[in-house]
Amino acid sequence: MTTIITVRIQREDFDLVAESDKLTRHRPDVGAIVTFTGICRGGAGDHEIAAMTLEHYPGMAEAEIMRHAEEAQRRWRLAGLTVIHRYGRITPGENIVLVVAASAHRLDAFNAASFVMDYLKTSAPFWKHEERADGATWVAAREEDDEAAARWRK
Repeated sequence: MTTIITVRIQREDFDLVAESDKLTRHRPDVGAIVTFTGICRGGAGDHEIAAMTLEHYPGMAEAEIMRHAEEAQRRWRLAGLTVIHRYGRITPGENIVLVVAASAHRLDAFNAASFVMDYLKTSAPFWKHEERADGATWVAAREEDDEAAARWRK
């Protein structure tokens, strides 16, 4: 099974169906596809988010995400893996991140998608700045995200 790995960091939105189709078209070895789409939430009250701005280091961010995508490929039998992360100003309801994992069997696809998302939430080189009613702030890492990622350490 040849694994197709795609990593993109882009300002523009993505199309979940088109990205999934790229991993399944003409691939009789694919029996499962798992997708995760992260969406900018609006929040409520004092934590209502007007927008989020994501920044990254071009080149470094892609290389780091690719390194983890390749680790997912080594751990699970994948036909394909796509990771797309947006940057720039994003408003509530807009897409932020897409992970698509394709494999012959569901468990490999679920595990790979979870592994990549846990990495993106804890270690990917992105900086998030939220515009809120109570002021603008940089977003710090969350302890529960670190705890979720810890399950993948050998």
